[in-house]
Amino acid sequence: QIGNDIPSLEPLRWLLKSPFDRNVVVNLELQELVFDYIFQHLGVASQGCVDHPIVLTEAPCNSLYARQMMSELLFECYQVPEVSYGIDSLYSFYHNRKKDAPYSGLIVSSGYQCTHVLPVLKGRLDAKNCKRINLGGSQAAVYLQRLLQLKYPGHFAAITLSRMEEILHEHSYIAEDYFEELQNWRSPEYYENNVHKMQLPFSNKLLGSALTSEEKQERRQQQLRRLQELNARRREEKLQLDQERLDRLLFVQELLEDGHMDQFHKALMELNMDSAEELQSYIHKLSLAIEQTKQKILQAEVSIEVDVVDSKPETPDLEQMGGEASLEDIESMTELEPLFPEEPVEVAKPVAAVQPMFNLAEYHQMFLGTERIRVPEILFQPSLIGEEQAGIAETMQYVLDRYPKEVQEELVQNVFLTGGNMMFPGIKARIQRELLQMRPFQSTFQVNLASNPILDAWYGAQKWALDYMNREEGWITRKDYEEKGGEYLKEHCASGPYIPISLPKQAPRTTGGAATSVEPTAVNQQATVAPVSGSSEQT
Repeated sequence: QIGNDIPSLEPLRWLLKSPFDRNVVVNLELQELVFDYIFQHLGVASQGCVDHPIVLTEAPCNSLYARQMMSELLFECYQVPEVSYGIDSLYSFYHNRKKDAPYSGLIVSSGYQCTHVLPVLKGRLDAKNCKRINLGGSQAAVYLQRLLQLKYPGHFAAITLSRMEEILHEHSYIAEDYFEELQNWRSPEYYENNVHKMQLPFSNKLLGSALTSEEKQERRQQQLRRLQELNARRREEKLQLDQERLDRLLFVQELLEDGHMDQFHKALMELNMDSAEELQSYIHKLSLAIEQTKQKILQAEVSIEVDVVDSKPETPDLEQMGGEASLEDIESMTELEPLFPEEPVEVAKPVAAVQPMFNLAEYHQMFLGTERIRVPEILFQPSLIGEEQAGIAETMQYVLDRYPKEVQEELVQNVFLTGGNMMFPGIKARIQRELLQMRPFQSTFQVNLASNPILDAWYGAQKWALDYMNREEGWITRKDYEEKGGEYLKEHCASGPYIPISLPKQAPRTTGGAATSVEPTAVNQQATVAPVSGSSEQT
């Protein structure tokens, strides 16, 4: 089962498998199952191959090995004619770009596993200055779950990760000024006006439905009968086992009486006994235990019969109380009436329904207060969950500082926000406030939010595929795959740069000895390793 075909996610969460490690595909066997599921639901009916060009997204600064394995899966397993790789946030940027909009910009993309800050210069991604924050929606959901489980330990099982993800996106928001907003939450009036109450599911059976005394008595009798039947069954089983043991011991005793000494001693050793006296003592004890068990069974049967007879209500025999009262008795009763005035008879009040000690529905309520702003704040302050990373604002400042002032001014004129976490209310105002604090006095900037931060990546990929359908730019053919390898990438406006593998050149061997050939090789390795470490640091 894949995706939405899983009926109930929480009981199976510990069994779930994903082809991703963060946002990079690493398990190609699971990815093949996902592709089979996708092509089947898309109605691809070609036999033995997928006779359609494929547009696939990948992580920014994706590793060559991950791309190579994905190309091998698509070309060798599915026989696709062409494939194109792009970055989801760049597709969203491509979809939202207007005709007169600048080609440069600073993209802030925050998804489920991580957040990226991607500078785009003249329509191309500057991969050297891309930065990644290992925080996203999954960490926020886990943080919310931890907070509410500590706050409501009685509802530990009901505070599931799936429910927390739903609450996170429906009730959380980004504070424009985090510390000022916390001060507002300290006001009781502000708390009452802004707190969100969540009703957890509960069972009405726990409310303790009202039962009359007769129903309670009947229920107790039923439970008593079940216990008696269970005890009787256990006694019968014990009696049967003891009887089998006694029969075996008596058989061993008959061997002694018949003179079969060898078999008798062998049987004693199997029973872990030393002598005939010990055997006789054990037979005597076991016989007494069997007799006691039989007596208990008989007593239990008699008690059950007595309970059944006594359960009938006793009615007084009115005939034995005598016939009509005599005239003298009536006169004596009339003389005593003034001494004992008649009091009104109190009518028995109907038994009211048993009310619970507290409202169970209110007990299963959760109050979302400061959690509404504390959880999404980890995108700007990762230290709230103990992560030693920079937040979005600090990372944007770091990326901008790597450019000259003219390029910085060009980038901040189009700060583009996309990704699922950009759906939080107040995210645009918070980014504007952070830019206002970090930019020079009287400088200008522009922050744009994607029209649909979640689906614009798909719409952008669709738009790009239609625009570039009849072009060679961006499409990797099977011939390119066979000639240049699976890691090959054709660059386009929504892709990252292609950095081919640079292998160190082996130094020619000389007759001077091993010492003269080792030193140039080490220098070459050092020269080629340095760019690779830089690229891994950029991701």
